[in-house]
Amino acid sequence: MKGQTYVILAILCIILISVFAVLNMSVVEVNYLFWSGSSPLIFIILFSVLFGGLITMLFGTWKIVQLKRQNRQLNAQLKQLQANTTSNDQTTNKQKQLRNQEKKDE
Repeated sequence: MKGQTYVILAILCIILISVFAVLNMSVVEVNYLFWSGSSPLIFIILFSVLFGGLITMLFGTWKIVQLKRQNRQLNAQLKQLQANTTSNDQTTNKQKQLRNQEKKDE
């Protein structure tokens, strides 16, 4: 259900941005860092949304990679702790068995 909500919201945003871009068809002059040029406002709006989405996707992907790396490290730590716990339990059980045998021998 959560995935469907995101898809519906994405479609609504795309429709809203498209309508906004189509309503702004006039040619405007855009000043870049070292040069300027004129182009239809619809292209400026659509490319701005596209580059904004790409930048967001890059940062999101970077964060997911970091989280996966952290997850692998934590899983390795968990396995190590479980192995230590198991060996400690086995040692404790052996000690209990030895004590029980000593009590029986007395």
